[in-house]
Amino acid sequence: MAQKPLTKPTVQVLPYAWVILAVVYLASVAAPLNQFKVPPIMPVLMQELGIDLAQAGSLMSVIALVGLILALPAGILVQRFGPKASGLVALAFMVAGAALGATASSYSSLMASRVVEGAGIGLMGVIAPATIAMWFPLVRQGVPMGIWATWVPVGSVLMYNLAPALAAARGWQAVWWLGAGFARATMLLYALLMRRPPEAEAAAGQGRPSLDLRAALANRDIWLLALAFACFNLALISLATFYPTFLVEERGYPLNQAAFVASIATMVVLFSAPLAGVVSDRIGSRRLVVALPFLALAVLMLFPFRVSGWQITAVMVVQGLAAGAIATATFAAAPEVMRKPQWAGLGLAVILIGQNLGQLVGPVVVGELISSVGWVAAGYALIPVCLLGFVSAWLVRVR
Repeated sequence: MAQKPLTKPTVQVLPYAWVILAVVYLASVAAPLNQFKVPPIMPVLMQELGIDLAQAGSLMSVIALVGLILALPAGILVQRFGPKASGLVALAFMVAGAALGATASSYSSLMASRVVEGAGIGLMGVIAPATIAMWFPLVRQGVPMGIWATWVPVGSVLMYNLAPALAAARGWQAVWWLGAGFARATMLLYALLMRRPPEAEAAAGQGRPSLDLRAALANRDIWLLALAFACFNLALISLATFYPTFLVEERGYPLNQAAFVASIATMVVLFSAPLAGVVSDRIGSRRLVVALPFLALAVLMLFPFRVSGWQITAVMVVQGLAAGAIATATFAAAPEVMRKPQWAGLGLAVILIGQNLGQLVGPVVVGELISSVGWVAAGYALIPVCLLGFVSAWLVRVR
């Protein structure tokens, strides 16, 4: 009886919450649009900058390193200053970093610009779900989190399919200018429409209670959930980073076709993430939707670097189905795992620690494995990672 309100929500959602979701969504898309500039044109960057596969992978990993460092400060930032000020800061970092990268003339200067971009991307990864959690009641968060969970697929699909043609026509720097322009346009819209929910505005006027970091973070379940999400990101970001290069070097695909095929998984997430949100709300279980897809991913890692032809598309589809479920249910579960509503931002910050840790370690380690033991063995090495993700998610005490 205690879980009946959770499985059959009756609470109302304010109409403006959907406007907030749209604004947060566009601001969020700016992050992967800029983050995933590297994979679809990695061979071009390697040739023009004179770098190897590991160095190219580090252009992705540095984003995760900065996000890892800023995850908890971002949770505190959104708690103290609200979603508008903190979101504008995040978008400003993205604009500045992308503009700096567009003018970079060496690997080191491009790497420095990625640090600036990483600050904005890392902040937005915490600010966006925390803002959604402010506006939507816990029992109604599955659907909005499912919609929001498509931010990475949308941003990365756009970049995977625009970057090769843009780089071929105007040079790789044009790809960076595209990211800067999109983030700037989104920043203006965010400034115009973003606000706190009415109850948060009232609380802000009365002063905020002190935030007990130790009590908020002394929660085994949020750390287990973060560990599972780290495993998820380690496996899938590694695959997303290097798969276009694999298709070019090992299967003879043209660069634009390789980028498109590699983006199929993220296209599938556009369907699977909202569906996972609906399912997790309907069945009243986040844990099943987070944990079980890890088993599918463990099996999947037997194949990505062995298949050819139509089998490559099949692998991408299965990957997209699992990815949408895990990401959606993880972000929806995080506020539930925390014991107080005001701790939701910190809980989501812990999830982002896991996300960025996985994204930091994955491209570097897998890049080295590919260079040393080959593509197929590198894929096999991700199987234990997926199994660890399953165990961690299954141990989380969440409905």
